[in-house]
Amino acid sequence: METRKIQVTGGSTYTVSLPKTWATENDVSSGMTVEIYAEDDTLVITPQSDVDHQEGTLEVAPLDDEQLKRAILTMYVSGFDIIRLEAGRITTEQRRAIRSAIQGLIGVEVVEERSDCVVVQDLLDSAELSIVNAVSRMRLIATSMLSDAVTALVENDDDIAQDVIERDDDVDRLFLVVSRIFRATLRSPGAAEGLGVSREDCFDYHSSARQLERVGDHAVKIARLALKLEEIPEAVAEALLALHEDAAAIIERSMDALFAEESDEANEYGHRALEAVPEIDEHTRRVDELLRDLDPVQAQSLGLVLDSLSRSADYGGNVAETALQKAAPRP
Repeated sequence: METRKIQVTGGSTYTVSLPKTWATENDVSSGMTVEIYAEDDTLVITPQSDVDHQEGTLEVAPLDDEQLKRAILTMYVSGFDIIRLEAGRITTEQRRAIRSAIQGLIGVEVVEERSDCVVVQDLLDSAELSIVNAVSRMRLIATSMLSDAVTALVENDDDIAQDVIERDDDVDRLFLVVSRIFRATLRSPGAAEGLGVSREDCFDYHSSARQLERVGDHAVKIARLALKLEEIPEAVAEALLALHEDAAAIIERSMDALFAEESDEANEYGHRALEAVPEIDEHTRRVDELLRDLDPVQAQSLGLVLDSLSRSADYGGNVAETALQKAAPRP
């Protein structure tokens, strides 16, 4: 850490010198313009950038299909707007992997394609991105997936179950968008300023989005079990519907707490959600009692459903804890 004395010039202008080491490392010289961002009692200074799009190049020759997909997703989340994928010759399998990867991304398209190079670009205007809207959309999709998965199970409806599985891609796409926005705010204070959301709040939204993504995964798990199971006893079906209702209420209250504009409201919803989490464990044990007289294979599968509903409630509790931290007074 270095310290500097504030000086007043012209009777009203406050000035402070920049550390020479920092200026040298960042190629800041006399006459250049720097950007200054105010964050409460903190000023952040960064060299002004004239780069509109971040471009990255990846050598794909040694990568198999899954490695290539992961690499593209990683570069997208890391903030690259243009990704050049190069090799002596890009194989047909690699081209399929590239297309499969970008299908899981919002606003990304192939803009150039040659035998030795494929260029993909994020065509979505960053100014149109909203981390709050993305998380809100994740909330709607993930909670509806969980509800429909339980409905598919108790009604033995394979069409609904299959629809739940397909909707998981939407949750995953939105989570990647949230991750991309969050990492952008870590790299640049200007990104957070453009969003109108503090970097601390972006962290909270990203953390909560991760919990919603997991709820979506458990909805898919229940839907896959619904495809395998035949009709289940009416008493068990009613018990599972009631358990889902309690778990869903925790998730909804937690998300209401996260998005609450007033701290009192956030605290009310957050505490109510957390207080209900232990009740889910007791509710789960009561439903488990009903499974003991069933066929062992069916009982085991329904036990996995119980676990997914219980875990989904726990994820809601995690969001509630995040919401309470977000609403707490700042030091």
